[in-house]
Amino acid sequence: MKHFQCLLALFLPVFSGLVSCSHQVMAKRTVSYHFESGRTSMLKDGVAYAPHNAPDAVKKAVAAGNRLQHMPYKWGGGHAKFDDGGYDCSGTVSYVLREAGLMEGCIPSKSFFEYGKKGEGKWISIYIRNGHVFMTVAGLRLDTGGSGGESGPRWKPETRRSVGMVVRHPSGY
Repeated sequence: MKHFQCLLALFLPVFSGLVSCSHQVMAKRTVSYHFESGRTSMLKDGVAYAPHNAPDAVKKAVAAGNRLQHMPYKWGGGHAKFDDGGYDCSGTVSYVLREAGLMEGCIPSKSFFEYGKKGEGKWISIYIRNGHVFMTVAGLRLDTGGSGGESGPRWKPETRRSVGMVVRHPSGY
């Protein structure tokens, strides 16, 4: 079953030679948000607040995610220009990581299969499947899809299924 999930999650990248399941870590549980003082971001009225003891890069990532709130979903948004009028999933994740000093430029969702280190991070985790990517920053999900109603980049405390997605994180985070 595990091999079948891996093939489903990575169908196109496997055939294009971009990813091998043996070199990836698959998510084993849903992404859920539960506030824990000092460990997770707090969400109040749509604004996220990083834990006071979080590394500077994590605080910058939270601030970058806050700047994207209420932006519309825009296919290809954030790729042609960094400060865009809307963002797609990979444009959102790229923007936040770039503003936090954890990457340069912008990459499409499939390129996140090779970004950073495999597995969940202590502060930042990136969840990837063919055609979609989202992230958690200090336990709070930043996503353009899934639950929550509005389209575009949003902090989403609702649970999201992630079983079978590849999980990666920036080195050290």
